[in-house]
Amino acid sequence: MDTMPNRLAHETSPYLLQHADNPVDWWPWSAEAFEEARKRNVPVLLSIGYSSCHWCHVMAHESFEDQQTAEYLNAHFVSVKVDREERPDVDAVYMEAVQAATGQGGWPMTVFLTPDAEPFYFGTYFPPAPRQGMPSFRQVLQGVHQAWEERRDEVTEVAGKIVRDLAGREISYGDAQTPGEQELAQALLALTREYDPQRGGFGGAPKFPPSMVLEFLLRHHARTGAEGALQMAQDTCERMARGGIYDQLGGGFARYSVDRDWIVPHFEKMLYDNALLCRVYAHLWRATGSELARRVALETADFMVRELRTAEGGFASALDADSDDGTGKHVEGAYYVWTPGQLREVLGEQDAELAVQYFGVTEEGTFEHGQSVLQLPQQDGLFDAEKIASIRERLLAERAGRPAPGRDDKVVAAWNGLAIAALAETGAYFDRPDLVEAALAAADLLVRLHLDEQARLTRTSKDGHAGANAGVLEDYADVAEGFLALASVTGEGVWLEFAGFLLDHVLARFTDEESGALFDTAADAERLIRRPQDPTDNAAPSGWTAAAGALLSYAAHTGSEPHRTAAEKALGVVKALGPRVPRFIGWGLAAAEAALDGPREVAIVGPSLDHEGTRTLHRTALLGTAPGAVVAVGAPESDEFPLLADRPLVGGEPAAYVCRNFTCDAPTTEADRLRAVLSD
Repeated sequence: MDTMPNRLAHETSPYLLQHADNPVDWWPWSAEAFEEARKRNVPVLLSIGYSSCHWCHVMAHESFEDQQTAEYLNAHFVSVKVDREERPDVDAVYMEAVQAATGQGGWPMTVFLTPDAEPFYFGTYFPPAPRQGMPSFRQVLQGVHQAWEERRDEVTEVAGKIVRDLAGREISYGDAQTPGEQELAQALLALTREYDPQRGGFGGAPKFPPSMVLEFLLRHHARTGAEGALQMAQDTCERMARGGIYDQLGGGFARYSVDRDWIVPHFEKMLYDNALLCRVYAHLWRATGSELARRVALETADFMVRELRTAEGGFASALDADSDDGTGKHVEGAYYVWTPGQLREVLGEQDAELAVQYFGVTEEGTFEHGQSVLQLPQQDGLFDAEKIASIRERLLAERAGRPAPGRDDKVVAAWNGLAIAALAETGAYFDRPDLVEAALAAADLLVRLHLDEQARLTRTSKDGHAGANAGVLEDYADVAEGFLALASVTGEGVWLEFAGFLLDHVLARFTDEESGALFDTAADAERLIRRPQDPTDNAAPSGWTAAAGALLSYAAHTGSEPHRTAAEKALGVVKALGPRVPRFIGWGLAAAEAALDGPREVAIVGPSLDHEGTRTLHRTALLGTAPGAVVAVGAPESDEFPLLADRPLVGGEPAAYVCRNFTCDAPTTEADRLRAVLSD
């Protein structure tokens, strides 16, 4: 039967819009939804997911599109749908409750709440019929309804206890001091123990790309010369780039590998993964000159611009894992996998034989139903580069004719900040001004659409319209990080200024004055059952560690004592967690490396950025490996950057000034000398 669109029809989130025609009478997260639950005296079903989540789609199809299930839900619950990417604060608070109660969590997240938003029953995916020890979704609904009707006191008591327990889960901040040599060495040792020397990466299956840990390893090597750190980073980057987790035809990385060998990915492609990994591979090239790192950085940057860029100049959040397999059925990975027969059809017998060998395609398949994910297995023998390039082109053209995976078009401020940093640096390193232009266009969009007159950030936009949700800490921190990278690359001081506005909000609205601890939501944000606060890095840097890094860079640029002090206090949590759980605080460890190194402040003065001498020194500074070094470039006495003040030309020539820890080297006009100073 036809159903009327529910209350989600006017939302901007693609995930919520996917549920706008469900027979379930969904509400978006709002005070009105909880008021309705109070009025009707029923519990709230909170369902949290995101648009490229495979099992979210499965549960939606099995349960939320089912008329009978919907009728039961509508009769006995107020149903609230949340896009975790739009409301990371709501997601974080209830995920903490789910994990505390069940020891695990994931999406879709299914939580039952009292009308006061207090959780009392939790789960993730529930099947339509009992399966593998799991109750059916209908059984869960009936059980919760019965408990609500017959044992209300018990339910409210459980909910109250959960909220009290959450309130008591205080974080240990360490001693509000930056980690020293000892803690960073302990973190490296702990990583070495969890490292997989055969396959690269850390831990077992599923295996996630450890982008933030790789950043720490590269910085640690740059500061200390530790060969083991560089080796782990290099080998992991090579294994990932050769695996199926990397798209061997179109560039870009999938979310994670379901196996330990990086062969079969979970096929969704996220903006944050690709931004972080693009930057890591660019930094690996900077450290080693690796041709593979150069290729992967550029292909990943090109993938982001080609497939994730929106008409407004921002970057979309994700591409789905699922797509039409040609029969009208949505199947995971359908867009990306190949059989030997399909290769023969496209390439002919001889070239297909070469492609099978080169990309590790087998008759039995490395994925499902005899299909293979393309990879680059290590093998003896040389391949004709022109022939391989031609095979790649023809396969890519053929793939372009397949039904494409869906795209989540919402622009998330934080992830665009990460993309801006990656594209600005990659463009600068490899002389690709088009990539720097793409970074500038995304930054312009954030300023125009996401920033108000007080420099407060809106978290998302879609199709040129700002969303209704306030930015959280990671938005302020990651956008500041992107703007700081853009300032160093372009020599435009306005980006430093915008970063300062955002970081002033971090100090004023997100920081605990006494301890220096950071909160994920602003002091004046919507009150939830708990003010979320998580310093650990997950798929992207936590707001906490991202803020520490950006505050540190801004302080190096400006000499601002409050920003430096706030960064050091924030890094206290890295001192506490780094030696114990380094895999989950990689960005914090990377920021701590920068703090330990200074970070160095590099000022390049020259007649103009078009002057060859200025350009050479500027490029040399950007290619320096000193952890977290900041670069300012401009004319003498320019007021674009504080670091340029009182820095004249030397003998009429462009010059580089390098300082750290209140001590400056003699200025130099020679790129070789600057290179030596920045890799010292």
